Amino acid sequence: MESRLSVAGQAVQPILVLFPLGLFAMAVMFDMADLLGGPSILGALAYWNVIAGLVGGVLATLAGAVDVMFVSNPDARRLGVLRGLINMGVLVIFAVILMLRVHTPERVVGGGLFVVEVLALALAIFGAWFAGEIANGRTPAFARAAAGKAFARPVAGNRNI
Repeated sequence: MESRLSVAGQAVQPILVLFPLGLFAMAVMFDMADLLGGPSILGALAYWNVIAGLVGGVLATLAGAVDVMFVSNPDARRLGVLRGLINMGVLVIFAVILMLRVHTPERVVGGGLFVVEVLALALAIFGAWFAGEIANGRTPAFARAAAGKAFARPVAGNRNI
């Protein structure tokens, strides 16, 4: 997929994705340090990292949606929508984590919510990897199966694909 939003020839959406990914990773690290007995300010720092990550994630998702709107190939559009759904899922999970943190003293998480936060970060990392594979033209096998025949690998001897 070629990006419609670019600055100095560089696509905007891949750059914007790095901010929420880094902020969510720092939130997980701050929460882990807080759960291991660090100062209580770490929970508040993680809370604000999640807020900043959500703001950056919404901007990155909007940039990705603009890119997907202008894709003419329906199979590439499906892959772009799948990428967007993964990113939206991550944002929804972190938004729920944020809402649950609002009701805790000093905005800290417990063990169960920390596990959910780690799983959400893993999904965010998977989404970033998936977007990179699509951008580099290496569509993963599960996505080729979901998109249809257009991304199927040609069979040896069969030139009709």
